[in-house]
Amino acid sequence: MTFLSATLSRVKPSPTIAVTTKAGEMKAAGRDVIGLGAGEPDFDTPQNIKDAAIAAINAGKTKYTAVDGIPELKAAICAKFERENGLTYEPKQVSVGTGGKQILYNALVATLNPGDEVVIPAPYWVSYPDMVLLAGGEPVIATATLENNFKLTPEQLEAAITPKTKWLIFNSPSNPTGAGYSREELKGLTDVLMRHPHVWVMTDDMYEHLAYDDFEFCTPAEVEPALYERTLTCNGVSKAYAMTGWRIGYAAGPADLIAAMRKIQSQSTSNPCTVSQWAAVEALNGQQDYLADNAKIFARRRDLVVSMLSAIDGITCPNPEGAFYVYPSIAGLIGKTTPAGTKIENDEAFATALLEEAEVAVVFGAAFGLSPNFRVSYATSDDALKTACERIQAFCASLT
Repeated sequence: MTFLSATLSRVKPSPTIAVTTKAGEMKAAGRDVIGLGAGEPDFDTPQNIKDAAIAAINAGKTKYTAVDGIPELKAAICAKFERENGLTYEPKQVSVGTGGKQILYNALVATLNPGDEVVIPAPYWVSYPDMVLLAGGEPVIATATLENNFKLTPEQLEAAITPKTKWLIFNSPSNPTGAGYSREELKGLTDVLMRHPHVWVMTDDMYEHLAYDDFEFCTPAEVEPALYERTLTCNGVSKAYAMTGWRIGYAAGPADLIAAMRKIQSQSTSNPCTVSQWAAVEALNGQQDYLADNAKIFARRRDLVVSMLSAIDGITCPNPEGAFYVYPSIAGLIGKTTPAGTKIENDEAFATALLEEAEVAVVFGAAFGLSPNFRVSYATSDDALKTACERIQAFCASLT
């Protein structure tokens, strides 16, 4: 359709949403589908947060607010960064958006010119490259391999940087792999960035509180304070606080960048949902005990999924440090055929056949920039995970 923008031809719809939609349609048709595609905790939003939202409604706090966040929420975000990350920000350095995705997109639109490059480690969250393209930039993919536990090496980062590089997008723990960078590993990357003062860092710390075993989360500006003035530290309440539908993301960084992002938001969505903002104030300022309790549940689920998938011939499933995903390789299954006659030529064919023949929904690896793999979200019940993994085991065993 020639009426549409040429820019639209540069991007594709979200594959994760597409998988979830198809699984939902199959369920509606009576199929017993187990969905492991969506990155959404199955926990309910904590009661104190819901109570804060209800109190805000009853108090009439339902009007427009400042474009990028109420003062109370910005103060809570500043306190969070100081308390948990050792980073000091003023409210003028904070932006609140309608989910983490808007925060990232605002920053890219506010800073990218045609030809500007953004280094994105692969596997990546599906939206990063497309947001860069929509903003007029060029994604530069730096592939982190299974052999390196899906973590970018300093040498790979160095090789990806050019005079045109404007940003590095950094996500740890990672969606889709769950890989988390240790302080030492992250220091290796920040040392590279210190040699390239024209490169800024956009962190996606959304899975900060979902860290397991001995892994300790850290963020670039914390590891290398000299990067503070060229780092946008992004986070949100969606994953840790089970508030995906409330749509609140936030970031802190240099005041000039935050002002530019505010300008973008003022002419697009304006303020995030007022009631959601008051709920987020309670999320950040209220009790935090359940974060560790939830992380223990997720760690147990991770162990279940990793053990069951690792038992399958042809699949290699690394043990992630955080988030709620595993990213198994199916290199040993490529070329095989399903009982229905589908040849597993790539990971998309595998995921499609798994859904149609075994009624388990996962996301194929090509969507995240590294094949042949698939992503499993273990943010669902133990029983559902056990049944889904049994189905995957049986499906793989049936391949010839």
